[in-house]
Amino acid sequence: MENFETLLDHYADITVTIGLNVQKNQDVMIFAPIESPEFVRKVARKAYQVGARHVYVDWTDEQLTRLRLDLASQKSLSEFPEWRAHSFQELADQNAAFLYIYSPNPELLAGIDPQRVAAAQKAAATANKQFTNDKSSAKVSWTIVSIPTAAWSAKVFPGMEASERTDALWRQIFKITRADKEDPEAAWELHIQSLTDKLNYFNRKRFKKLHYSGPCTQLTIELPTEHLWIGGGMSNDQGTPFQPNIPTEEIFTMPLKTGVNGTVSSTKPLNYGGNLIDNFSVTFKNGRIVDYKAEHGLETLKQIIETDEGSHYLGEVSLVPHHSPISETNLIFYNTLFDENASCHLAIGHGFPFNYRGGRKMSEEALAAAGMNQSLTHVDFMVGSGELNIDGEAADGEMTPIFRKGNWVI
Repeated sequence: MENFETLLDHYADITVTIGLNVQKNQDVMIFAPIESPEFVRKVARKAYQVGARHVYVDWTDEQLTRLRLDLASQKSLSEFPEWRAHSFQELADQNAAFLYIYSPNPELLAGIDPQRVAAAQKAAATANKQFTNDKSSAKVSWTIVSIPTAAWSAKVFPGMEASERTDALWRQIFKITRADKEDPEAAWELHIQSLTDKLNYFNRKRFKKLHYSGPCTQLTIELPTEHLWIGGGMSNDQGTPFQPNIPTEEIFTMPLKTGVNGTVSSTKPLNYGGNLIDNFSVTFKNGRIVDYKAEHGLETLKQIIETDEGSHYLGEVSLVPHHSPISETNLIFYNTLFDENASCHLAIGHGFPFNYRGGRKMSEEALAAAGMNQSLTHVDFMVGSGELNIDGEAADGEMTPIFRKGNWVI
Protein backbone atom coordinates (compact mmCIF):
# COMPACT_ATOMS: atom_id res chain seq x y z
CA MET A 1 0.00 0.00 0.00
CA GLU A 2 1.38 3.40 -1.02
CA ASN A 3 2.39 5.55 1.96
CA PHE A 4 1.50 2.76 4.38
CA GLU A 5 4.13 3.78 6.92
CA THR A 6 2.93 7.39 6.88
CA LEU A 7 -0.68 6.32 7.39
CA LEU A 8 0.33 3.94 10.17
CA ASP A 9 2.25 6.78 11.84
CA HIS A 10 -0.87 8.94 11.63
CA TYR A 11 -2.94 6.15 13.17
CA ALA A 12 -0.46 5.79 16.04
CA ASP A 13 -0.47 9.57 16.54
CA ILE A 14 -4.28 9.62 16.70
CA THR A 15 -4.24 6.75 19.18
CA VAL A 16 -1.76 8.42 21.54
CA THR A 17 -2.74 12.11 21.26
CA ILE A 18 -6.50 12.01 20.49
CA GLY A 19 -7.41 8.68 22.04
CA LEU A 20 -5.29 8.28 25.17
CA ASN A 21 -4.01 11.88 25.29
CA VAL A 22 -0.92 10.64 27.13
CA GLN A 23 0.46 13.08 29.68
CA LYS A 24 4.03 13.63 30.85
CA ASN A 25 5.22 10.96 33.34
CA GLN A 26 2.05 8.90 32.81
CA ASP A 27 2.24 5.11 32.51
CA VAL A 28 0.61 3.41 29.52
CA MET A 29 -0.72 -0.15 29.48
CA ILE A 30 -1.35 -1.76 26.08
CA PHE A 31 -3.42 -4.92 25.65
CA ALA A 32 -2.48 -6.26 22.22
CA PRO A 33 -2.80 -9.33 19.97
CA ILE A 34 0.48 -10.89 18.95
CA GLU A 35 -0.26 -9.91 15.33
CA SER A 36 0.27 -6.21 16.12
CA PRO A 37 3.98 -5.70 16.99
CA GLU A 38 4.66 -3.02 14.37
CA PHE A 39 1.72 -0.88 15.45
CA VAL A 40 2.45 -1.40 19.15
CA ARG A 41 6.03 -0.24 18.63
CA LYS A 42 4.83 2.90 16.85
CA VAL A 43 2.38 3.63 19.66
CA ALA A 44 5.07 3.07 22.28
CA ARG A 45 7.49 5.34 20.43
CA LYS A 46 4.88 8.10 20.19
CA ALA A 47 3.90 7.66 23.85
CA TYR A 48 7.50 8.04 24.99
CA GLN A 49 7.95 11.05 22.70
CA VAL A 50 5.08 12.88 24.40
CA GLY A 51 6.43 12.06 27.85
CA ALA A 52 5.16 8.64 28.98
CA ARG A 53 7.05 7.20 31.94
CA HIS A 54 6.60 3.47 31.25
CA VAL A 55 4.83 1.63 28.41
CA TYR A 56 3.77 -1.90 29.32
CA VAL A 57 2.36 -4.47 26.89
CA ASP A 58 0.13 -7.45 27.68
CA TRP A 59 0.23 -9.75 24.64
CA THR A 60 -2.56 -12.19 23.80
CA ASP A 61 -2.77 -15.08 21.35
CA GLU A 62 -6.16 -16.22 20.03
CA GLN A 63 -5.09 -19.81 19.65
CA LEU A 64 -3.91 -20.00 23.26
CA THR A 65 -7.24 -18.50 24.31
CA ARG A 66 -9.09 -21.19 22.39
CA LEU A 67 -6.87 -23.96 23.76
CA ARG A 68 -7.67 -22.89 27.31
CA LEU A 69 -11.41 -22.66 26.71
CA ASP A 70 -11.39 -25.99 24.91
CA LEU A 71 -9.14 -28.04 27.21
CA ALA A 72 -8.80 -26.46 30.65
CA SER A 73 -10.80 -27.82 33.58
CA GLN A 74 -14.16 -26.25 34.31
CA LYS A 75 -12.85 -25.21 37.72
CA SER A 76 -9.90 -23.32 36.24
CA LEU A 77 -12.22 -21.46 33.86
CA SER A 78 -13.97 -20.03 36.90
CA GLU A 79 -10.70 -18.59 38.22
CA PHE A 80 -8.83 -15.41 37.29
CA PRO A 81 -5.25 -14.78 38.51
CA GLU A 82 -5.30 -12.36 41.41
CA TRP A 83 -1.87 -11.01 40.47
CA ARG A 84 -3.22 -9.86 37.10
CA ALA A 85 -6.24 -8.15 38.60
CA HIS A 86 -4.02 -6.47 41.21
CA SER A 87 -1.56 -5.26 38.56
CA PHE A 88 -4.30 -3.65 36.47
CA GLN A 89 -5.82 -2.00 39.54
CA GLU A 90 -2.43 -0.73 40.72
CA LEU A 91 -1.88 0.94 37.35
CA ALA A 92 -5.37 2.46 37.46
CA ASP A 93 -4.69 3.81 40.95
CA GLN A 94 -1.57 5.48 39.54
CA ASN A 95 -3.60 7.16 36.74
CA ALA A 96 -2.21 5.03 33.92
CA ALA A 97 -3.78 5.20 30.45
CA PHE A 98 -5.07 1.93 28.97
CA LEU A 99 -5.05 1.01 25.28
CA TYR A 100 -6.98 -1.98 23.95
CA ILE A 101 -6.12 -3.20 20.47
CA TYR A 102 -9.17 -5.22 19.48
CA SER A 103 -8.85 -7.43 16.41
CA PRO A 104 -11.56 -10.09 16.67
CA ASN A 105 -11.75 -13.45 14.98
CA PRO A 106 -15.52 -13.96 14.71
CA GLU A 107 -15.09 -17.72 14.25
CA LEU A 108 -12.51 -18.22 17.03
CA LEU A 109 -14.69 -20.07 19.50
CA ALA A 110 -17.01 -21.87 17.10
CA GLY A 111 -17.89 -25.27 18.55
CA ILE A 112 -16.90 -24.47 22.14
CA ASP A 113 -19.61 -24.76 24.77
CA PRO A 114 -20.87 -21.20 25.42
CA GLN A 115 -21.18 -22.04 29.12
CA ARG A 116 -17.41 -22.56 29.31
CA VAL A 117 -16.83 -19.22 27.60
CA ALA A 118 -19.33 -17.54 29.93
CA ALA A 119 -17.60 -19.00 33.00
CA ALA A 120 -14.23 -17.57 31.97
CA GLN A 121 -15.70 -14.18 31.10
CA LYS A 122 -17.60 -13.97 34.38
CA ALA A 123 -14.48 -14.87 36.38
CA ALA A 124 -12.51 -12.10 34.65
CA ALA A 125 -15.32 -9.60 35.13
CA THR A 126 -15.69 -10.44 38.81
CA ALA A 127 -11.95 -10.21 39.54
CA ASN A 128 -11.63 -6.90 37.67
CA LYS A 129 -14.84 -5.28 38.91
CA GLN A 130 -13.16 -2.28 40.55
CA PHE A 131 -10.85 -1.76 37.57
CA THR A 132 -13.86 -1.88 35.25
CA ASN A 133 -15.74 0.56 37.47
CA ASP A 134 -12.79 2.94 37.35
CA LYS A 135 -13.05 2.93 33.57
CA SER A 136 -16.83 3.12 33.42
CA SER A 137 -16.78 6.15 35.73
CA ALA A 138 -13.98 7.76 33.66
CA LYS A 139 -11.60 7.81 36.62
CA VAL A 140 -8.88 6.74 34.19
CA SER A 141 -8.31 7.22 30.45
CA TRP A 142 -8.69 4.39 27.97
CA THR A 143 -8.99 3.88 24.23
CA ILE A 144 -10.01 0.99 21.96
CA VAL A 145 -8.60 0.73 18.43
CA SER A 146 -8.32 -2.12 15.92
CA ILE A 147 -5.72 -3.46 13.50
CA PRO A 148 -6.31 -6.07 10.77
CA THR A 149 -5.50 -9.72 11.26
CA ALA A 150 -5.72 -12.51 8.70
CA ALA A 151 -8.76 -14.08 10.35
CA TRP A 152 -10.67 -10.81 10.74
CA SER A 153 -9.82 -9.63 7.21
CA ALA A 154 -11.05 -12.92 5.77
CA LYS A 155 -14.40 -12.47 7.49
CA VAL A 156 -14.87 -8.91 6.21
CA PHE A 157 -13.68 -9.66 2.65
CA PRO A 158 -14.48 -13.34 2.02
CA GLY A 159 -14.56 -12.97 -1.78
CA MET A 160 -11.18 -11.28 -2.04
CA GLU A 161 -7.82 -12.91 -2.66
CA ALA A 162 -6.12 -13.70 0.64
CA SER A 163 -3.08 -11.61 -0.32
CA GLU A 164 -5.26 -8.49 -0.72
CA ARG A 165 -7.55 -8.69 2.31
CA THR A 166 -5.33 -7.18 4.97
CA ASP A 167 -4.44 -4.15 2.84
CA ALA A 168 -8.12 -3.67 2.02
CA LEU A 169 -9.03 -3.64 5.71
CA TRP A 170 -6.16 -1.28 6.53
CA ARG A 171 -7.48 1.15 3.89
CA GLN A 172 -10.90 1.11 5.49
CA ILE A 173 -9.47 1.65 8.98
CA PHE A 174 -7.29 4.55 7.87
CA LYS A 175 -10.26 6.22 6.15
CA ILE A 176 -12.77 5.64 8.97
CA THR A 177 -10.38 6.89 11.66
CA ARG A 178 -9.35 9.94 9.59
CA ALA A 179 -5.74 8.76 9.54
CA ASP A 180 -5.76 9.37 5.78
CA LYS A 181 -6.28 13.11 6.25
CA GLU A 182 -3.40 15.51 5.71
CA ASP A 183 -3.96 16.85 9.23
CA PRO A 184 -5.70 14.05 11.17
CA GLU A 185 -5.69 15.97 14.45
CA ALA A 186 -7.52 18.93 12.91
CA ALA A 187 -10.02 16.56 11.28
CA TRP A 188 -10.71 14.99 14.65
CA GLU A 189 -11.21 18.36 16.30
CA LEU A 190 -13.90 19.22 13.73
CA HIS A 191 -15.56 15.84 14.19
CA ILE A 192 -15.56 16.12 17.98
CA GLN A 193 -17.16 19.56 17.72
CA SER A 194 -19.91 18.14 15.52
CA LEU A 195 -20.69 15.44 18.08
CA THR A 196 -20.56 18.02 20.89
CA ASP A 197 -23.16 20.16 19.10
CA LYS A 198 -25.52 17.17 18.94
CA LEU A 199 -25.15 16.15 22.58
CA ASN A 200 -25.58 19.76 23.72
CA TYR A 201 -28.92 19.82 21.88
CA PHE A 202 -30.09 16.67 23.66
CA ASN A 203 -28.91 17.87 27.04
CA ARG A 204 -30.93 21.04 26.54
CA LYS A 205 -34.06 19.22 25.38
CA ARG A 206 -34.13 16.79 28.36
CA PHE A 207 -36.31 14.19 26.61
CA LYS A 208 -38.24 11.96 28.99
CA LYS A 209 -38.59 9.06 26.55
CA LEU A 210 -37.33 7.85 23.19
CA HIS A 211 -39.70 5.96 20.88
CA TYR A 212 -38.18 3.56 18.33
CA SER A 213 -40.08 2.16 15.34
CA GLY A 214 -38.84 0.05 12.47
CA PRO A 215 -39.03 -3.44 10.99
CA CYS A 216 -39.79 -5.83 13.90
CA THR A 217 -39.02 -2.97 16.33
CA GLN A 218 -41.44 -1.08 18.55
CA LEU A 219 -39.60 0.11 21.64
CA THR A 220 -39.95 2.86 24.23
CA ILE A 221 -36.98 3.87 26.39
CA GLU A 222 -37.51 6.14 29.38
CA LEU A 223 -34.53 8.24 30.51
CA PRO A 224 -33.64 9.21 34.10
CA THR A 225 -34.49 12.80 34.97
CA GLU A 226 -30.80 13.74 35.40
CA HIS A 227 -29.43 11.74 32.46
CA LEU A 228 -26.52 13.19 30.47
CA TRP A 229 -25.66 12.65 26.83
CA ILE A 230 -21.95 12.09 26.13
CA GLY A 231 -20.10 12.05 22.82
CA GLY A 232 -16.87 13.17 21.24
CA GLY A 233 -14.84 12.02 24.23
CA MET A 234 -14.77 12.75 27.94
CA SER A 235 -12.34 13.74 30.71
CA ASN A 236 -10.80 11.62 33.46
CA ASP A 237 -10.62 12.51 37.16
CA GLN A 238 -7.56 14.69 36.52
CA GLY A 239 -9.49 16.70 33.93
CA THR A 240 -7.55 15.23 31.00
CA PRO A 241 -9.74 14.72 27.90
CA PHE A 242 -9.58 11.36 26.10
CA GLN A 243 -11.46 9.52 23.35
CA PRO A 244 -12.57 6.01 24.43
CA ASN A 245 -13.38 4.71 20.94
CA ILE A 246 -11.50 5.25 17.70
CA PRO A 247 -13.52 5.49 15.52
CA THR A 248 -16.58 7.09 17.09
CA GLU A 249 -19.78 8.45 15.55
CA GLU A 250 -22.12 8.19 18.54
CA ILE A 251 -23.73 10.19 21.27
CA PHE A 252 -25.06 8.10 24.13
CA THR A 253 -26.76 8.13 27.50
CA MET A 254 -28.27 5.74 30.04
CA PRO A 255 -31.84 4.43 30.05
CA LEU A 256 -33.93 4.29 33.19
CA LYS A 257 -33.41 0.71 34.33
CA THR A 258 -37.13 -0.03 34.72
CA GLY A 259 -38.29 2.18 31.86
CA VAL A 260 -37.76 0.04 28.74
CA ASN A 261 -40.78 -1.59 27.07
CA GLY A 262 -41.37 -3.32 23.76
CA THR A 263 -39.34 -5.34 21.27
CA VAL A 264 -36.19 -4.43 19.36
CA SER A 265 -34.51 -6.41 16.59
CA SER A 266 -30.84 -6.53 15.70
CA THR A 267 -29.69 -5.13 12.37
CA LYS A 268 -26.12 -6.43 12.32
CA PRO A 269 -24.44 -9.60 13.59
CA LEU A 270 -22.93 -9.43 17.06
CA ASN A 271 -19.49 -10.98 17.52
CA TYR A 272 -19.28 -11.81 21.20
CA GLY A 273 -16.03 -13.33 22.42
CA GLY A 274 -15.50 -15.32 19.23
CA ASN A 275 -19.12 -16.43 18.78
CA LEU A 276 -21.57 -14.86 16.35
CA ILE A 277 -25.16 -13.97 17.25
CA ASP A 278 -27.33 -13.00 14.29
CA ASN A 279 -30.92 -12.08 13.44
CA PHE A 280 -32.04 -11.77 17.04
CA SER A 281 -34.69 -9.83 18.91
CA VAL A 282 -35.14 -8.88 22.56
CA THR A 283 -38.39 -8.03 24.36
CA PHE A 284 -38.58 -5.87 27.50
CA LYS A 285 -41.22 -5.27 30.13
CA ASN A 286 -40.60 -2.58 32.75
CA GLY A 287 -36.95 -2.66 31.80
CA ARG A 288 -36.38 -6.39 32.16
CA ILE A 289 -35.73 -8.76 29.28
CA VAL A 290 -38.68 -11.14 29.27
CA ASP A 291 -38.10 -12.87 25.91
CA TYR A 292 -35.40 -13.21 23.29
CA LYS A 293 -34.92 -15.07 20.01
CA ALA A 294 -32.03 -15.64 17.62
CA GLU A 295 -31.65 -17.44 14.32
CA HIS A 296 -27.97 -18.00 15.08
CA GLY A 297 -26.13 -17.99 18.41
CA LEU A 298 -29.13 -18.30 20.71
CA GLU A 299 -27.15 -20.11 23.41
CA THR A 300 -24.49 -17.38 23.43
CA LEU A 301 -27.19 -14.70 23.67
CA LYS A 302 -28.67 -16.64 26.59
CA GLN A 303 -25.32 -16.68 28.39
CA ILE A 304 -24.98 -12.89 27.97
CA ILE A 305 -28.45 -12.24 29.36
CA GLU A 306 -27.98 -14.67 32.23
CA THR A 307 -24.60 -13.33 33.37
CA ASP A 308 -26.28 -11.80 36.43
CA GLU A 309 -29.48 -9.98 37.36
CA GLY A 310 -28.24 -6.72 35.82
CA SER A 311 -27.66 -8.36 32.44
CA HIS A 312 -31.45 -8.67 32.10
CA TYR A 313 -31.59 -4.87 31.69
CA LEU A 314 -30.09 -2.17 29.47
CA GLY A 315 -27.22 0.14 30.44
CA GLU A 316 -26.74 2.31 27.35
CA VAL A 317 -28.71 3.88 24.52
CA SER A 318 -26.66 5.27 21.65
CA LEU A 319 -27.60 7.28 18.56
CA VAL A 320 -25.63 6.98 15.32
CA PRO A 321 -26.88 8.16 11.90
CA HIS A 322 -27.21 5.66 9.08
CA HIS A 323 -25.26 8.05 6.85
CA SER A 324 -21.97 7.80 8.70
CA PRO A 325 -18.47 7.03 7.34
CA ILE A 326 -18.58 3.45 8.62
CA SER A 327 -22.12 2.69 7.49
CA GLU A 328 -21.42 4.06 4.03
CA THR A 329 -18.67 1.49 3.47
CA ASN A 330 -21.58 -1.00 3.14
CA LEU A 331 -19.47 -3.50 5.05
CA ILE A 332 -20.24 -5.61 8.09
CA PHE A 333 -17.06 -5.55 10.16
CA TYR A 334 -18.00 -8.25 12.70
CA ASN A 335 -16.27 -5.97 15.18
CA THR A 336 -18.46 -4.11 17.65
CA LEU A 337 -16.09 -1.12 17.76
CA PHE A 338 -16.81 -0.50 14.08
CA ASP A 339 -20.33 -1.87 13.66
CA GLU A 340 -21.69 0.04 16.67
CA ASN A 341 -20.41 3.25 15.10
CA ALA A 342 -22.30 2.47 11.91
CA SER A 343 -25.61 1.98 13.68
CA CYS A 344 -27.78 3.08 16.56
CA HIS A 345 -27.18 0.57 19.32
CA LEU A 346 -28.17 -0.48 22.81
CA ALA A 347 -26.13 -2.22 25.48
CA ILE A 348 -27.19 -5.06 27.71
CA GLY A 349 -25.73 -4.70 31.20
CA HIS A 350 -23.83 -2.04 33.09
CA GLY A 351 -24.54 1.68 32.73
CA PHE A 352 -21.97 4.46 32.89
CA PRO A 353 -21.98 6.81 35.91
CA PHE A 354 -20.82 9.70 33.73
CA ASN A 355 -24.19 9.49 31.93
CA TYR A 356 -25.89 10.83 35.06
CA ARG A 357 -25.47 14.34 36.42
CA GLY A 358 -22.99 14.06 39.31
CA GLY A 359 -22.85 10.29 38.83
CA ARG A 360 -19.07 10.01 38.83
CA LYS A 361 -19.02 10.90 42.52
CA MET A 362 -22.08 8.88 43.54
CA SER A 363 -22.04 5.51 45.32
CA GLU A 364 -23.28 2.37 43.61
CA GLU A 365 -26.33 2.46 45.86
CA ALA A 366 -27.15 6.06 44.93
CA LEU A 367 -26.70 5.33 41.22
CA ALA A 368 -28.99 2.32 41.49
CA ALA A 369 -31.61 4.46 43.23
CA ALA A 370 -31.32 6.99 40.41
CA GLY A 371 -32.14 4.30 37.86
CA MET A 372 -28.72 3.22 36.55
CA ASN A 373 -28.37 -0.47 35.80
CA GLN A 374 -25.41 -2.37 37.27
CA SER A 375 -23.91 -5.60 35.99
CA LEU A 376 -20.66 -7.45 35.44
CA THR A 377 -21.17 -7.18 31.70
CA HIS A 378 -21.75 -4.52 29.06
CA VAL A 379 -22.55 -5.80 25.55
CA ASP A 380 -23.51 -3.49 22.70
CA PHE A 381 -25.81 -4.71 19.93
CA MET A 382 -26.83 -2.89 16.78
CA VAL A 383 -30.43 -1.84 16.09
CA GLY A 384 -30.06 1.01 13.59
CA SER A 385 -30.86 0.90 9.88
CA GLY A 386 -32.11 3.04 7.04
CA GLU A 387 -35.64 2.17 8.14
CA LEU A 388 -35.42 3.21 11.80
CA ASN A 389 -37.45 6.15 13.10
CA ILE A 390 -36.91 7.68 16.56
CA ASP A 391 -38.97 10.34 18.33
CA GLY A 392 -38.18 12.16 21.54
CA GLU A 393 -40.97 12.75 24.07
CA ALA A 394 -40.71 15.72 26.40
CA ALA A 395 -41.95 15.73 29.99
CA ASP A 396 -45.15 17.48 28.84
CA GLY A 397 -45.78 14.86 26.14
CA GLU A 398 -44.63 16.94 23.18
CA MET A 399 -43.07 14.73 20.47
CA THR A 400 -39.99 15.74 18.45
CA PRO A 401 -38.75 13.76 15.43
CA ILE A 402 -35.09 12.80 15.93
CA PHE A 403 -34.41 10.17 13.27
CA ARG A 404 -36.24 9.47 10.04
CA LYS A 405 -35.12 6.59 7.84
CA GLY A 406 -32.11 6.18 10.06
CA ASN A 407 -30.79 9.73 9.90
CA TRP A 408 -30.90 12.94 11.92
CA VAL A 409 -33.77 15.36 11.32
CA ILE A 410 -32.76 17.81 14.04
